[in-house]
Amino acid sequence: MRRVSVDIGGTFTDCFLVWDDQQVEAKALTTYQNLSLGFNEALETAYKKIGLDLETVMTGVDSVRYATTLGTNALIERKGPKIGLITTAGFEDSVPLSRGRGYGEGLPERLKRDLPQAQRPDPLVPKTMIVGIRERVAETGDVVLGLNEDDVREQIHKLVDKGAQGFVVSLVNSVVNPEHELRVEEIIFEEYPATMLGAFPVILSHLVVGRKGEYARTSSAIIDAFLHQAMYHGLSALELNLRDNGYNKPMQLIHNSGGMAQLNSTDALQTIHSGPVAGIHASEHLSTEADLGKVICTDMGGTSFDIGLVVEGGVKFYDFNPVIERWMVNLPMVHLVTLGAGGGSIARYDRMSQTVEVGPESARSDPGPACYNRGGNKPTTTDADFVLGYIRADRYAGGHIELSERRAMSAMKRQLCKELGNSEVDAALLIKEKVDNNMANGIAQELRVRGYEPRHFTLLAYGGNGALHACGIANVLKIDRILVPPFASIFSAVGAGNMEQLHIHETSIFLTLFDTTTRELFHDYERFNGVVEGLETRGRNDLLRQGLPEDAIEHRLELDLRYGNQLAETAVVCPKNRLESDEDVMDLIDLFSHDYGARFGEGSQSPEAGIRVNAIRVASYVRFDTVNFQQILPTADDLKPAAKAPETHTCHFPAGGAMDTGFYHYDDLSFGEVIAAPAVVSSASTTYLVEPGWQLEIGQYGAGWMRRVKQDA
Repeated sequence: MRRVSVDIGGTFTDCFLVWDDQQVEAKALTTYQNLSLGFNEALETAYKKIGLDLETVMTGVDSVRYATTLGTNALIERKGPKIGLITTAGFEDSVPLSRGRGYGEGLPERLKRDLPQAQRPDPLVPKTMIVGIRERVAETGDVVLGLNEDDVREQIHKLVDKGAQGFVVSLVNSVVNPEHELRVEEIIFEEYPATMLGAFPVILSHLVVGRKGEYARTSSAIIDAFLHQAMYHGLSALELNLRDNGYNKPMQLIHNSGGMAQLNSTDALQTIHSGPVAGIHASEHLSTEADLGKVICTDMGGTSFDIGLVVEGGVKFYDFNPVIERWMVNLPMVHLVTLGAGGGSIARYDRMSQTVEVGPESARSDPGPACYNRGGNKPTTTDADFVLGYIRADRYAGGHIELSERRAMSAMKRQLCKELGNSEVDAALLIKEKVDNNMANGIAQELRVRGYEPRHFTLLAYGGNGALHACGIANVLKIDRILVPPFASIFSAVGAGNMEQLHIHETSIFLTLFDTTTRELFHDYERFNGVVEGLETRGRNDLLRQGLPEDAIEHRLELDLRYGNQLAETAVVCPKNRLESDEDVMDLIDLFSHDYGARFGEGSQSPEAGIRVNAIRVASYVRFDTVNFQQILPTADDLKPAAKAPETHTCHFPAGGAMDTGFYHYDDLSFGEVIAAPAVVSSASTTYLVEPGWQLEIGQYGAGWMRRVKQDA
């Protein structure tokens, strides 16, 4: 296997290079003005570690894979073209009304409880840029009112006169009959052909989302159109950079569905949160190979803290109506929660609570934390860790980033100490406690709302700052076991390298598996199997178009099921891809009953209300070789006490105060050595903080168990 995988984050660009039996990690600061510069720097660091040159790597790897925050950043910064929305007449207010939920969606829970003070987000498409056209398609797909083409042309001209730079076409029930959407696209290109300078990009909603739900489907298409320009130029620049460096294969992009595809088969919307999703995928793979059981995936980088969940058996959770920024979309996406709690999260004095608040604002990579000495003047989590003694100026990021103690102390004193009336160290302790509690509370809420107790999970701590704050988080949650995975600081990039090439296609459909009125099971197998076959064909064609062999393509069938008219839907992975008998239908009903009971409590099932299918979804994918995570962790027979720390320094802890702390370098330690607390273990890309009451057991490739030490009675 020869592969390059990259995760372009808000602060760092992470690179993972696999070259036969060699696996190398590298990091560089993200360069927002040109993402390829940060990529080139990280890649150069990686290939030089194993004595290669750029030409050898670029001509020798089988793939280059990107997970990027480009779309996420463009959405946050509202950097996008002026979009015109064309919808069915009478439905022009669907997006502005946003199901009556636009005030609360995307807000933290504490703000959702104060909706009278909430404000809607600034719309990506203002109401003046929304027009209705005379047409109507029934929910069955029958045309009730034909398209008035003269009206369509008139409305298109109105939007262009108002400055539209692109179009979204989202018509009612177009997912069951896209005839009118396709014709509107033709009319736009007739009026503004590609041969003219005035040609416009057009996004058709039925091609972005295959499920019903007019608001969420339209929002999905709007976000996709809004990001289209930024993604096109940004990702094209990355691909051109690869071409200039001798790489002539298609660039692969990570999708938030948990797979990847080539650039020409990727919608902008699919790249949102792709980096954290790659980390969850790596966690799933590790959980299965190492038999970890229930795992909390926590990625603490420089800008954010991402939380995911993998239960026993390596199963991820999906959101089928996720909220991106402040808008609900209809995109199957691996479930994750993002908090503004990273190494660059800015600390400030809160006058109401008269204490420290941390985040969600971030110093990012430019200017970065105050201690980076790059112009930042506000205290951050990293500055607090520096002041407390956990990170050393001569060891941080392998010595590639020079830290300034004077800058960190000055920012702490100027921004916090004056208001708090305490020392720089006391202020730093407050920052550490606050950020650890914020992350722990986010995890607890995410687990308990799903019926899980945190102490029954293993905390998987990765990202550049994951191993530094893991013990503090686990102390709050009463978790006894932390796993720092291999290549922890670039773990999301590792996940990108392990992903399958995958496409998901779905469609809304209303089928009754069990009819309570007639007491009959579903028996129209031909209709059901025909829909599944159509979705498989679309997925197969996507993969064949990208040059993959047909005999390697696999399909996974999922159904969205519900009892009667309940709003709660449960996604069920079908044991078979075709229905052929009553026994197949009963097996599906039994599986639904089991999954529903596990989610909402045994006995909550309601088959007497009937069982309905709302959507059919097919994931088409091709498996690739993956990095092996087996035998990276020590067993009880491998454990042995580490030698005395080569040096000690004073560190400050929330529990214990100032303590003499042993400092080790990871490369000087051997497999199975046990590091007693308090201790700091530094590597080229991350820092392991072993707080009082814990011990660290050294694994391979940067992996290690951090276990709570049982106190003698």
